[in-house]
Amino acid sequence: MTTQRAELRKSRKRRLTRRRAVGAAGGALLLTGATLGANMLLSPAGAATTAAAAWPTPTGSKAVSKTIEVSGTYDGGLQRFYGSGDLGGDGQDEGQDPIFKLKDGAVLKNVVLGSPAADGVHCSGSCTIQNVWWEDVGEDAASFKGTSSSAVYTVTGGGAKKADDKVLQFNGAGKLNISGFQVSDFGKLVRSCGNCSKQYKRTISINDVDVTAPGKSLVGINTNYGDTATLRNVRIHGDSSKKIKPCVRYTGNSSGDEPKETGSGPDGTYCKYSASDISYQ
Repeated sequence: MTTQRAELRKSRKRRLTRRRAVGAAGGALLLTGATLGANMLLSPAGAATTAAAAWPTPTGSKAVSKTIEVSGTYDGGLQRFYGSGDLGGDGQDEGQDPIFKLKDGAVLKNVVLGSPAADGVHCSGSCTIQNVWWEDVGEDAASFKGTSSSAVYTVTGGGAKKADDKVLQFNGAGKLNISGFQVSDFGKLVRSCGNCSKQYKRTISINDVDVTAPGKSLVGINTNYGDTATLRNVRIHGDSSKKIKPCVRYTGNSSGDEPKETGSGPDGTYCKYSASDISYQ
């Protein structure tokens, strides 16, 4: 009997030891899961998507002597296109022909524009410019010229360097959406035309962009025509003195005169953003 009781005590002790070991292992797993969860919460939201994308290596080069007109979708396969012949100029003269001209509803994607880039890309109406890279902006990277108030121009991904003046020139009517874009060494990222002979109300949205100094301003709008600019998730690099103005207001005209600057900074009506929408890195 004594031997049986001793064996029972040993059996209970072994079971208790196993239960404690399992409980400890489970606790360790719970702790590990909690730690991982905490680390995920502490990590910056969207960290993987906020870093500027690496500039692509072109898959080849193609000289363009006559504007390429696009209807539907044109996929450049990340080739470098550059101007030659009549499109071989690299000056800042207005009225140059573009490398690409997009018809209403056209899509241009996966293109690298080299130097000289003439007048870049023109949109005749609504258009999408996706993953397009300007290595050295000529007159303008892209110009938006649709005349309908319902026109929507979308620039997503891609980037531009070395723009003496404007990167995106908004001459027409409608709405311009820019996201996932990067720009460096530039004058203005977007300018609503200040002195076009035909003027319109223009709406501009800038979201999730990386901006690298030097530069003068992100967007310029004409308040007298009802333009608005909304800025979100803008990251400015190398500008600790904050010389780059996020939003500048002008009084535009249709006479060709130089437009008058009337102010800058958020005002809740025309320049729509807050300090938290702009970060300096």
